[in-house]
Amino acid sequence: MIPYIREIEFEYGRCDQVSPLIRRVIARNPGPFTYTGTGVYIVGSGEVAVIDPGPEIAEHLDALLAVLGGERVTHILVTHHHLDHSPLARPLADLTGATIYGRAAPTDHGEAHAGLEEGADGRFRPDVELADGQILSGPGWTLEAIATPGHTSNHVCFGLKEENALFCGDHIMGWSTTVITPPDGDMGDYFASLEKVRARSFDTLWPTHGAPVREVEPFIDAYIAHRRAREVQILDALAAGHTRIKAMVPVLYAAVDPRLHPAAAMSVLAHMQQLVREGRVLCDGAPDLEADYRLA
Repeated sequence: MIPYIREIEFEYGRCDQVSPLIRRVIARNPGPFTYTGTGVYIVGSGEVAVIDPGPEIAEHLDALLAVLGGERVTHILVTHHHLDHSPLARPLADLTGATIYGRAAPTDHGEAHAGLEEGADGRFRPDVELADGQILSGPGWTLEAIATPGHTSNHVCFGLKEENALFCGDHIMGWSTTVITPPDGDMGDYFASLEKVRARSFDTLWPTHGAPVREVEPFIDAYIAHRRAREVQILDALAAGHTRIKAMVPVLYAAVDPRLHPAAAMSVLAHMQQLVREGRVLCDGAPDLEADYRLA
């Protein structure tokens, strides 16, 4: 079982000092994929970095500007191009003169599955395209870009050297599992990225949604075990004669909010694509939501 962390103390628009180097402001955009809303992190003091500025909501922008008054925003960092993470980056940069860092939204996946999760900001283009391992710094803080594809192809986490902490975007969330939505999301990439983060032995994970994760290694272990257990459930469903994803989802996700079932179907598809690549499952043609699957 994943040891979820669902308690979080906050008020919308309030700035909380959550660690010596980190402040957090939460946007008023709660929902089934965003939990209480987008948590925007401000790193440093005086000359600061803003991570995942969030949705383009006037109240939220005003709250950030009030917090940042008198300080210089040098870096705006974006973990990925979903509508609850990246849209405010450009307006905030225009008002502060900051440089936007991240990885551009993919141009070859379209928005075929928009509405199944947060939705995509397909126009997102950073000023600086980040390389894996690239270092960004300011007075008293050092951040490392860590490429973590899986949730999206362009997902990046940011390691804070001084606190051995990771701003993990939607790669790992304390309150829920992460949705993997093909074609941009990829389960094989996601497993590899989880192992990559696990190997770094961070002391704290700061997801964009929800509370921090303090017991990092056992939490990631539980995350990985959950995904592997889901693979077994899918294989068992195939053995029981459920050959289509849409027939599996109500069984596999019986305890999950039905509003999330379309997204859950996409996660099952991501598992199926990986199982087909590994030769453990077969289907005629390309693996998609309508395909008939069978055990190899």
